[in-house]
Amino acid sequence: MEVEISRRRFLQGTVALTVLGASGVSGSGLLKTSDARADSSKRKVVPTLCEMCVNKCAAYAVVENGIVKKLDPNPHFPKSKNMLCARGNAGIHALYDPDRLKYPMIRVGKKGEGKFKRVTWDEAYEAILNGTDKFKGLKQILEEEKDNRSTISYCAGEGMAEHTFKSFMADKFGSSNFVNHASICLQTTVSGYALTIGGYGLDDLENANYVIMAGANRAEAIITPDTMDIFKRTRGRGAKLVVIDPRYTNTAAQADRWVPIKVGTDLAFVLALTYVVMTETLYNKKFVEENVDGFEEYRNYIVNEKKYTPEWAEKITGVDAETIRTIAREFMAHAPRAIYYQGRRTAWSKQDFQLRRAQAIFTALGGGIDVKGGIVFGKKLPLGSHEINAPMYANAESRIDRKEAAIVGGSGTWIGFRNMIVEDRTPYPVRGMFIYKQNPMLSVPNTKKTRQMFEKMDLVVAIDTMPSDTVMMADVVLPECTYLEREDPVKSFGGIEPSIVLRQKAIDPMYDTKPVIEIIRGLAQKVSKPLFEISKKYDEDLQSELEDRPEEEVYNEDGWNLADAYLQSQEEINEHLVVSEYGKEAYETLKEKGVFYPNMDKYFKKISENEYEYYPEEARYYSVNALEKFDNSVYHDTCVDEKEIAALRRKFKTPSGKVQCNFKSLAKKGIDPMPTWHDEMYQETPEGKFKFITGRHAQFTQNSTANNIMLLDLMRENYLWINKEEAEKRGIKYGDLVEVESKIGKVRIKAYPTSKIIPGVLFYVHGFGSESTGMTFGYRNGASDNLIIEDVIEPVFGSAAMHETIVDVRKV
Repeated sequence: MEVEISRRRFLQGTVALTVLGASGVSGSGLLKTSDARADSSKRKVVPTLCEMCVNKCAAYAVVENGIVKKLDPNPHFPKSKNMLCARGNAGIHALYDPDRLKYPMIRVGKKGEGKFKRVTWDEAYEAILNGTDKFKGLKQILEEEKDNRSTISYCAGEGMAEHTFKSFMADKFGSSNFVNHASICLQTTVSGYALTIGGYGLDDLENANYVIMAGANRAEAIITPDTMDIFKRTRGRGAKLVVIDPRYTNTAAQADRWVPIKVGTDLAFVLALTYVVMTETLYNKKFVEENVDGFEEYRNYIVNEKKYTPEWAEKITGVDAETIRTIAREFMAHAPRAIYYQGRRTAWSKQDFQLRRAQAIFTALGGGIDVKGGIVFGKKLPLGSHEINAPMYANAESRIDRKEAAIVGGSGTWIGFRNMIVEDRTPYPVRGMFIYKQNPMLSVPNTKKTRQMFEKMDLVVAIDTMPSDTVMMADVVLPECTYLEREDPVKSFGGIEPSIVLRQKAIDPMYDTKPVIEIIRGLAQKVSKPLFEISKKYDEDLQSELEDRPEEEVYNEDGWNLADAYLQSQEEINEHLVVSEYGKEAYETLKEKGVFYPNMDKYFKKISENEYEYYPEEARYYSVNALEKFDNSVYHDTCVDEKEIAALRRKFKTPSGKVQCNFKSLAKKGIDPMPTWHDEMYQETPEGKFKFITGRHAQFTQNSTANNIMLLDLMRENYLWINKEEAEKRGIKYGDLVEVESKIGKVRIKAYPTSKIIPGVLFYVHGFGSESTGMTFGYRNGASDNLIIEDVIEPVFGSAAMHETIVDVRKV
């Protein structure tokens, strides 16, 4: 994208963005009332929902003269508890960013060159359907592939409208090749816990008395109310926090104990904790007897067969045996209000699946599952349904990457999927991709291969708000309006205090941008009939139907009209979803407050200046699994022993109805049925080299905030953490430019020598290093981690094992 913007000119209010074939839009006009198309005669406060990170905190947008002047926290949402962090406040810049995508665009230069021309929406849809002289369209591709809809893949990042995009691509268009953020995020963690205890669950940090937090950096990575809940009580103030991490993070600084550990050895640590608990009989015997399946086999395996002693673990992890024993004893002394924190990150190592299983079982041994202060499942309030009439495609092939790992689900394996395309290993050609709100160029390990994948594709369509590195690889760019300019699908948030929330638009969409439901509607209307004609040629099932029924009847009644699910507005759909379950009054409350839950008018109370009660204690869903011989009214009686309550028989959502220690069916897929350490899957760091690790920062959300000047003013670029003594040996001082190199690439970044990271490890924050020339403020700020992270796959679910990369560093 050809851009003529400087930070100085932006701050002076004289910015101009130039798109080939289009006139510039002056920065001084960015905040004009006419752009917002809002009623300028009054001030209004609009309840909405933040989109700056996954937490989705409730907010009020204060609008004056059609301009969003500020964002305030909304106290009515139990999840966000009247809190809006730095990222949430910086949401205004997402709306008024001068670099944001403003119009539909079509590529006119070479793929990845960033040269586009401005077009109308209809011209953009036409290009997607029929192509241009630079790229092929859907019609030609599907004609050549004989209506195999899976030849067009799709991916999506996390978001409230993700379902709308997925429903079109999967149900209406008919592709099976979906890859989303799961395999570069929480797939292995969620699945490990779900298979073991019946669900990922929520960590009740507000009521936990002992928390082991491994690898997670909650004091920096995501500042949310539950983060604050635990830190208010650590360091001798009622709860004990143990942080297991190669870095002395801000989380470690708030902890009662910091345990530095070698990268990739967490599984050995947890297995040794389990050994101590079993040999010293510290576990909750009654809970184990009633609720744990395969315990005796697991105990014999840990204690007698494998002998996972603290001394064994010390040699692997670098954590001394006595520390392991102490932590195990302390944990069980505080159980059931004790949690081995599940984690919010991607896979660290190739052994990550068994690590998550071992963590879940260890917490369960103390009875800390489905109980106050432990891992809770909570309740989710139901919403009505919005039916989608999906056609059946006879020629759509199954997903290409289903054998790239032992268990590949509907979200796929990003690395496996991409590598198959790049290495020409696909069972059929994957010739295109639709991308919604995701930036795989910077989020998937080994950027070079991701670029190669896009270069091989005939059609790449990006739906986004910003000109990301991935947008630069697109053939057609469809600009979505920002979250403050749209109403998204109403969402139900489960938990101890469940609620329903609504994101409403604060102002009408600026420029020529649209919400995704309108984008999908327009695209579907353009391509529906032409693609139906292709199906008529190659789909034998469809041909059979047409022999017996009128064509228009088949087209409209059997789902071939791709636009029929998106003809209603999002506002109309949301009203139906809420009113059908809770009535009109509930919907009006939701519109007024931004939040609704049954009995909200009675339950919600202001306790102090910044403290609110949402549910009374007796109405909260700490325990939701069926309990035998248990009167819920006694749960809150202080005379009842919590260990006894935790021990009561439950019905977990696992095959046995209990916590699964020995998952024998996994063996059929070549997976250890019980958590097992494998020396051959652990890579020692060679002498003089480093293991590279990465992580998040509280002010930045992956790559989506890379251009947010309000946040960049807090931290302009990322720095390389290196052990101070090792830096001195290499002559590296603070601020020196260094080069970090792995087998797949190298980056240049400034150094931060510190004693807060163990030797043999390097670290820098994810979310920097954009190469997109359309990102004025984010362009080449620091370094991208995925330029050097090797594309190592965790073998069970195909997740990205992001801490398996060996690197070297030198001063430039």
